[in-house]
Amino acid sequence: MERSKMAEAESLETAAEHERILREIESTDTACIGPTLRSVYDGEEHGRFMEKLETRIRNHDREIEKMCNFHYQGFVDSITELLKVRGEAQKLKNQVTDTNRKLQHEGKELVIAMEELKQCRLQQRNISATVDKLMLCLPVLEMYSKLRDQMKTKRHYPALKTLEHLEHTYLPQVSHYRFCKVMVDNIPKLREEIKDVSMSDLKDFLESIRKHSDKIGETAMKQAQQQRNLDNIVLQQPRIGSKRKSKKDAYTIFDTEMESTSPKSEQDSGILDVEDEEDDEEVPGAQDLVDFSPVYRCLHIYSVLGARETFENYYRKQRRKQARLVLQPPSNMHETLDGYRKYFNQIVGFFVVEDHILHTTQGLVNRAYIDELWEMALSKTIAALRTHSSYCSDPNLVLDLKNLIVLFADTLQVYGFPVNQLFDMLLEIRDQYSETLLKKWGGIFRNILDSDNYSPIPVTSEEMYKKVVGQFPFQDTELEKQPFPKKFPFSEFVPKVYNQIKEFIYACLKFSEDLHLSSTEVDDMIRKSTNLLLTRTLSNSLQNVIKRKNIGLTELVQIIINTTHLEKSCKYLEEFITNITNVLPETVHTTKLYGTTTFKDARHAAEEEIYTNLNQKIDQFLQLADYDWMTGDLDNKASDYLVDLIAFLRSTFAVFTHLPGKVAQTACMSACKHLATSLMQLLLEAEVRQLTLGALQQFNLDVRECEQFARSGPVPGFQEDTLQLAFIDLRQLLDLFIQWDWSTYLADYGQPNCKYLRVNPVTALTLLEKMKDTSRKNNMFAQFRKNERDKQKLIDTVAKQLRGLISSHHS
Repeated sequence: MERSKMAEAESLETAAEHERILREIESTDTACIGPTLRSVYDGEEHGRFMEKLETRIRNHDREIEKMCNFHYQGFVDSITELLKVRGEAQKLKNQVTDTNRKLQHEGKELVIAMEELKQCRLQQRNISATVDKLMLCLPVLEMYSKLRDQMKTKRHYPALKTLEHLEHTYLPQVSHYRFCKVMVDNIPKLREEIKDVSMSDLKDFLESIRKHSDKIGETAMKQAQQQRNLDNIVLQQPRIGSKRKSKKDAYTIFDTEMESTSPKSEQDSGILDVEDEEDDEEVPGAQDLVDFSPVYRCLHIYSVLGARETFENYYRKQRRKQARLVLQPPSNMHETLDGYRKYFNQIVGFFVVEDHILHTTQGLVNRAYIDELWEMALSKTIAALRTHSSYCSDPNLVLDLKNLIVLFADTLQVYGFPVNQLFDMLLEIRDQYSETLLKKWGGIFRNILDSDNYSPIPVTSEEMYKKVVGQFPFQDTELEKQPFPKKFPFSEFVPKVYNQIKEFIYACLKFSEDLHLSSTEVDDMIRKSTNLLLTRTLSNSLQNVIKRKNIGLTELVQIIINTTHLEKSCKYLEEFITNITNVLPETVHTTKLYGTTTFKDARHAAEEEIYTNLNQKIDQFLQLADYDWMTGDLDNKASDYLVDLIAFLRSTFAVFTHLPGKVAQTACMSACKHLATSLMQLLLEAEVRQLTLGALQQFNLDVRECEQFARSGPVPGFQEDTLQLAFIDLRQLLDLFIQWDWSTYLADYGQPNCKYLRVNPVTALTLLEKMKDTSRKNNMFAQFRKNERDKQKLIDTVAKQLRGLISSHHS
């Protein structure tokens, strides 16, 4: 019972839930029905719900059918009435169409006439308006036509003025027309076209002056050269200091004031054609070659257009680029003077143009801009000249370059450019010029010295004598009194070297011209360069000749004589420099010539070479010595080699008659000392292990021959036995052994008045050992002979005593 109640309660609850779901389905949008249906499928009464749904659908179908059946008759009646109205409407349409057709047919002619009248009145009104508007537009069109003509004929500045009138006066009156709008739109383009064409003319001008800068500079430098020549003619005296023309004078010379507005021609080439003038004709002004009108017009146009700053910046930028190109020297500039000249012409041409622009325009370039360019040009030019001039080895080219630099500096200084650095650089080039001169004169001196015959200059007539005296300052009353033919004491290289020194001084003087130096500075420069010539170039040339392997004693003697006379001529060189510089030697800070020192050094070197050469000759003769140290025979005459040696020395010293006395005496003493030393070494050399008394006596004969030569006085000036003292060591040593005077030697040794004072115990012991060995070996039976045995004991005793002397001396 309870179960049935519970089932019934659940059935009612389920039915109520299904009813609710059906109501939600009927009242909810289709898009939101999903959750409702999900609740059906989530429950367990799905089948029952479907039955209820089918039942509800059938109920609604019946209701729809009832509603349709209720309104059907009214619908049929309405359709029937509508069909009746359609027929009447068709009849009305046909009537309206027929009436319209008749009306159109009747009014057709009237419409045509009205249309014709309308067109006539419209045309009349349009013609009148057109005439009025054309009268208003004609001035605009005429002005525009004038503008185009001016553009076509390149009258850009008038075109710019026309454009201004057109834009501000005429176009505003007809601004509503389309063609006027086109014109208005074209006005900026026309302005740009005028700017572009003007800029094109300026570019042509810049390109033209870049190509013709060398011609402009050449003309300006010719002007400066002519003015300098004119100044020299007027003044008729050397210029002291630097007198520069003012800026006003420069422009008076060139007479090149240009009109800053009106063009010279419609075709602006920038450079006017000018034929080359001959040197004797008047040179045209540098700026007369240049047509500056493109610059003036372009500047004015850009000023009117409000773009002056743009134009100034462009002009300066382009000219800076051109300046860098101009200042770039060609790589082979140093080879010829024309390379330097073209380089300078281009620089001068560039700054002549810029200077003219500075003074004929207002603000296109200013002094700061010019100064900046000049500083850059000056530094680059000086650097280029330093580099390329260092390659010059020809002094003539360096001198020509100096003159060209001076003209370059003078030309630019006329235009107000500071050129002090150029003159400072010329002082550097002066040092290089001096070096090239020294190299050139080094070759000249070598040729003179190599070609000289090193023999006195013979003269056979008064004319030849005067010619030599005219070339070299030489005075000798005794030589003047001698009859012809006669000889000067010096050889040809003396007057040649003297004249070449003067030529060198002249060459140095040439470089100092136009450098605006004081006389003292010129004098100092010449003296310093001449000192270098004497102390370095000439000295080296003389030293090389003196040190030559094949130089003979005769040549050396002549070199000593020549340098003696050249040394005496130094005072005349001092006078020569004083005469050409007008600076007295007594002036403070005046440099003295070092010629005396140079020739003294050369003479001393020649003297030393004579001494060395004599010693070498003596050594050559001594190599012929062939002593038989074991002989017992005596020839009673000196050795042949020594006789030949003495004869050679006599003939050699006879040549020394023209040498200064001390030189000949020193040479003779040196030769005798060397001969004595060499003979001593020959006697004591280690290879001679044994010698006999006979060999020693033969050696004594040779030494006596040497002493006889010394007594004969081969060179005058020695006191009585001075020359013999060279052989005193040998003489005392030989006397000691030949006289066998050992008791005296040993007894007096160490005393100041000792008879054998020059005999060294070591030397005596060495020679005694050689004789002791000979006595032992050659006398096999000496021990059986009382005399020989006593002699041997004596030798041993003397040797022992000598060793004692040596030991006591060392201790």
